[in-house]
Formats: sequence, structure tokens, C-alpha cells
Amino acid sequence: MRTYTLAIALVVVLVTLAAAPTADAPAKPNVLFLFADDQRADTIAALGNPMIQTPNLDRLVKRGVAFDRAYMQGGLQGATCVPSRAMLLSGQSLFRIDEKLKRDQTWRNAFGKAGYTTFMTGKWHNSPDSIAASFQIARSIFAGGMTNPMQAKLSDMIDGKLGKPLVAPKHACAAFADEAIRFLKDHQSGPFFCYVPFDAPHDPHIVPDDFPIRYDAAKMPLPPNFLPQHPWNNGEMENRDEQLLPWPRTPEKVREMTADYSRYISYLDAQIGRILYALDASPHARNTIVVFAPDSGVARGSHGLIGKQNVYEHSMRVPLLIAGPGIPAGKRTDAMCYLFDVLPTLGKLCGVPAPKSSEGIEFTASLNDPTKPARPQLLLAYRNVQLWAGPT
Repeated sequence: MRTYTLAIALVVVLVTLAAAPTADAPAKPNVLFLFADDQRADTIAALGNPMIQTPNLDRLVKRGVAFDRAYMQGGLQGATCVPSRAMLLSGQSLFRIDEKLKRDQTWRNAFGKAGYTTFMTGKWHNSPDSIAASFQIARSIFAGGMTNPMQAKLSDMIDGKLGKPLVAPKHACAAFADEAIRFLKDHQSGPFFCYVPFDAPHDPHIVPDDFPIRYDAAKMPLPPNFLPQHPWNNGEMENRDEQLLPWPRTPEKVREMTADYSRYISYLDAQIGRILYALDASPHARNTIVVFAPDSGVARGSHGLIGKQNVYEHSMRVPLLIAGPGIPAGKRTDAMCYLFDVLPTLGKLCGVPAPKSSEGIEFTASLNDPTKPARPQLLLAYRNVQLWAGPT
């Protein structure tokens, strides 16, 4: 009996040692995902815009890989950020998503099941009831599409539900940055997925009066494809976005809008900088993958349009920056991808099994070697009135 007991004890010890992480085993990387709202691909200084100030996004460009051909796939409604965010979180394409994110497991939930602490702060434009299915911690949540960011009503998730919304004491983007910084400071152990979806630079383009960066509207360039009027009825000429400026568009009004839009991007960049500096000062700095992308682009005068309810490059193509351990620094790639390919790629890098319903394609090969292609072709769509297919 004594020999049998010792044998069982030895087996238990060996199994325990085999299951325990060794001192040499690399820790799973953390993820910090910074998500903007309506930011064109040509609005980052380091990617070729000499008129805008984005020093913190420039820093990300230098640290990692910039994708010059990343796209959101489109939308079946005017508020395209709803399907875009649903595609991102689910890893599903435009024609298969549940926009309320209630039907299928999301990638954020998959990260949670894989041992990650999942946290979010910011804009949630899908069903508020689905937040708890994706995130363990959620603070300062704006559950809506757009608002005056100086008067945004924000809620914390308590016991799986959003509490009573209260007016934030500061600009919403600053409040979101505060919560992300607080999370980075408070998090002690284990990998994390920190998701910060901002509501900027979506209109209204409002920033605090004391923000020092300003742009002279008279000096702002018009888009190279500026038109006073779109040449034909594209099926979506009277939506809310297209009514932000009167027809025909005048160069003066488009320049004024561009100046306000650019100032908002610079303000967002400053809040992103606060988060990046907090990350650099934390114990997580060397083991965190940082991603920046927006949910869509926007016209702002291109082709005579103002909004994003179209399949032109200015509305569908987005900046995508990825930096972190093992990712080449200071590289740009022409590899094509959808936004809903990003989380499958992060899952591959972090060893997180994909949800069964995810259909995105991971592009780690393009991250490791930016000369390698990703998707061979794309299909972009808006409602039942606009469609584009083929290599861009």
C-alpha cells in the first residue's frame, strides 16, 4: 500500500510540473487595441500628410507595420460604424454579421476564455446587452452613435449591465484615455485585452477650447478628387452625412470642415499619446501588441461627398498600424486585408483559438514579412445600391 501511495503521489507531482508554466516559457502577449471613428487613411503625418500633426500615431508607424491597403467591407445601413464594429469583433463578413453581437461568440469572448482579462472603455454602438458577453470589465461606456463629446453620457458595467449614464466631467476621449491608463496601471498579472474604441474624429468636431493645435482653414488643401457635386445619383445622396454641407460644396466650406476635422484628429492623437506613454511606463511595455485602426474612412469633400455611405477608397480604406514584440519596425505593406481579419491575426499571435463563427483570414505572414501578400481580392458594398469587387 505504501508503494502504491508513493507512486500516485509521484504521478501527481509529474503532471503538475508538466502543466505548470516554466520560467523559460514566454508569457502570452497583451493586446492594446485603439479604435477611432471615421478617420481617413490619409490623415497621419508619417504616412504622407504634411499638413496634420499626429506625433503619437507617427510613433506607432515607426514602431511597427503600417498597412496601406486595409479596408472595412461596407455597410447595409447609413450608420456604417455599427456593421464595421460588428465585423471587427466577430471576425465575420458584412453579409453574415449579427450587428447586435448577440448571436455568436465574439473574439473578445474568445480571448477571455483563453485566460485574458478583457477590458473596454469608449464607444459601443452595438447592443448594450452584448457588452458583458465580450468584456469582463467595462467603464465609461458611451452607448450610442454620436454626441457632443463635451457632454457625453457615460456608464460603467455593473453586474453585467450598464449602469445609469452620467455626463462626463471632461471630453469623452479624455475620459476614455483616463480609464485605459487606469487599467494599465492597475492590472497586475496575466495577459490582457484592452479595447479603447473612441468616438473621434466623428462629427461634431468638438475639442476643448484650450487645445493648442489649430489649423488655418484658408491653408488646408482640398482633396485631390474634390468636386462641388457628385456626378450622378449613387443611391445615397440625401442621408444625414450628406446634409452636413449644402450642395454644391464650396472650397471654402470644405476647407473649414477639413480644418476642424484635422484638429479633432490631433486631439485624438494626444489622447492616444497619453495611453502609449502610460503603457511605456508600465511593466507591460515589452510584451504588448498595439493596434490602431478606425471603423471607416469618410469623404469630407472627395467626389463631392461628405460622408462614408459609399464604396470609394476615401470611405472604405483605413489606416491600420500594428506594433509589438516580434513585429518588424518602421515597415509599410501593400498586403490587402479587411478589418475583420485583424482579430484572427491577433488570435494567431496570442495563441487564442478562433470562435467557430469567425471567417476572417489571419495575416501573420504579412506582419512577419511585409512583402508577402494577404488577401488576393476584396468585395466592398453599401446597402443594395453600390458594389465594388476585385483587386484594388
